[in-house]
Amino acid sequence: MSVRCDLEFGREALSLALPDGAELLALPAAAPLAEPGEAIRQSLVRPIGSPGLAEVVRAKRRGARARLKAVVVVSDQTRPVPYRGESGILEPVLAVLRAERVEEIEVLVATGTHRPLADAELRALLPESVFGAGLAVTNHVATDAAGLRRLGRTARGTEVFVNRRYLDADLKILTGLVEPHFMAGASGGAKSVCPGLVGEQVTEVFHGAAMLADERAASLVLDGNPCREEALAVARMAGVDFIVNVTLDGSRRVTGVFSGELEAAHRAAVARLAEKTGIPIAREYDLVVTHAGFVGINHYQAAKAAVEAAKAVRPGGTMVLAADHTEEQPVGSADYRRALRMLRELGAEGFARAILAPGWRFIPEQWEVQMWARAFRKLGALERLVYCAPRLTGELFEREGVPGADGGAGLTGLAGRELAQAMVQGAADRFAAAHPGARSAVLLDGPYGVPVLREADREPARR
Repeated sequence: MSVRCDLEFGREALSLALPDGAELLALPAAAPLAEPGEAIRQSLVRPIGSPGLAEVVRAKRRGARARLKAVVVVSDQTRPVPYRGESGILEPVLAVLRAERVEEIEVLVATGTHRPLADAELRALLPESVFGAGLAVTNHVATDAAGLRRLGRTARGTEVFVNRRYLDADLKILTGLVEPHFMAGASGGAKSVCPGLVGEQVTEVFHGAAMLADERAASLVLDGNPCREEALAVARMAGVDFIVNVTLDGSRRVTGVFSGELEAAHRAAVARLAEKTGIPIAREYDLVVTHAGFVGINHYQAAKAAVEAAKAVRPGGTMVLAADHTEEQPVGSADYRRALRMLRELGAEGFARAILAPGWRFIPEQWEVQMWARAFRKLGALERLVYCAPRLTGELFEREGVPGADGGAGLTGLAGRELAQAMVQGAADRFAAAHPGARSAVLLDGPYGVPVLREADREPARR
């Protein structure tokens, strides 16, 4: 008897029938806040490790120039941060700033190395009231040297360049979502500044090969995580006066609000996150089926799902990954595609050796390919990942040099959800036919759940 489940695919779901005995792995239940709007407003009055936001504004005004300028940093479209509606975190912040008569307010989009958002994308992301209300809404551009200012070097040697508009503000407020992050431990907090508002050159150390080769650069790890520690060092150099971070459940409802001092509020959020996003597993599986979630707008972003799912796959196992790519370029930037082709040509071990070798010339966005390589090392071979993305299949899959097996090979006459369902179901059926009695699992929450295996249960690699 098959095991049936629905697998998230963008705003739709794939209806799958998996082999008897397949396990459905999901996040522990987390109750959404009954009144998220009120919780957000209260968090600004009684924050963590900080005076209330209104008091922070008043203190700034006492030592500021004639006109007080505030910058409120928001995430881009790759994060499902609730900025609109009753659960929106932006309007309550702006209401406090207006009540305190802040003369100049700017909403700054922390794009990191991602592309700037078009006007239509900004309007879909932010409340309509932001536009035409005398507020400036601007994108950070990591490659715009004129828009950056050098602050010096961190202890690790990162030469720090940060957005000038942010640095020129009297009051610096960060907003964002705290969820597992496969490099920095968790999103939110200092990541709004680094990599959110830094120059592209900063990433050569922050996301450099040596730093990400450290096994502590992983989900839900804060202490000793070099990526997280560097982000925090850069944020402290740039200055942060207040943060507003939230956690969400699988339906993107607010489960917690963590406002206040940069590190104290973020640590509180991650402590709650660790309770709700770790998925205990008693064994690794021969087959793991997962999805790229909201973040999987392109292949670059889908790496998060692969890295987390690899924690549940036995060495030498197989992964099936469904991704609904919505970006015009479904793979990623030209630099990312160049590094990705290297991974396909060299394999996971060869790619790792190349980027760690003396004299290696850093490629922007190589870090995401390095994380793909981490997943492939667990699988043991590129073809043990079956990639199921309707907008990245066939001739395009081959031309771009995407590592892994094309889940759409041989499928014709289908598109969108129907094609994705045929891809995933076909891959699961082929695996079951070739491996009777194999252990299989589905990660229902995709990249948002972190499988946690007890070390005593870890199996040796099968040859």
